Amino acid sequence: MGEARIDKWMWAVRIFKTRTIAVEACKKGRIFINGALAKAARTVKPGDVIQVRKPPVTYSFKVLQAIEKRVGAKLVSEMMENVTTPDQYELLEMSRVSGFIDRAKGTGRPTKRDRRTLEEFTTPEFMDDFDFDFDFEEENKDK
Repeated sequence: MGEARIDKWMWAVRIFKTRTIAVEACKKGRIFINGALAKAARTVKPGDVIQVRKPPVTYSFKVLQAIEKRVGAKLVSEMMENVTTPDQYELLEMSRVSGFIDRAKGTGRPTKRDRRTLEEFTTPEFMDDFDFDFDFEEENKDK
């Protein structure tokens, strides 16, 4: 197959779970083909670079085969190549870590697990090995 619709292709290679979600991403302006904004009916061909913006990261994929039928997860590597830059993954990791500090309004109280993760993140590493057990009573006896 030489060409395929962008929404079907993204669904077929498992970038999006459903075609409806892929179409919505196109409508919201989150899909680019070779740097140009793409509508859902736009066709892709082998060699095209697709950029998918899933805030805060912009993923980039190179089309190796244009397909419209969904394939198994093991075959996805034959249909596309992930060319996302490493700095995007660093951005994703930073947002994942800092998500505990800037909690979104309306998300409720942090769970016990959230609190422990936050404490682990905010506690300096040098404080872990520091012994806080002081012997003030022994010093007072010597005087």
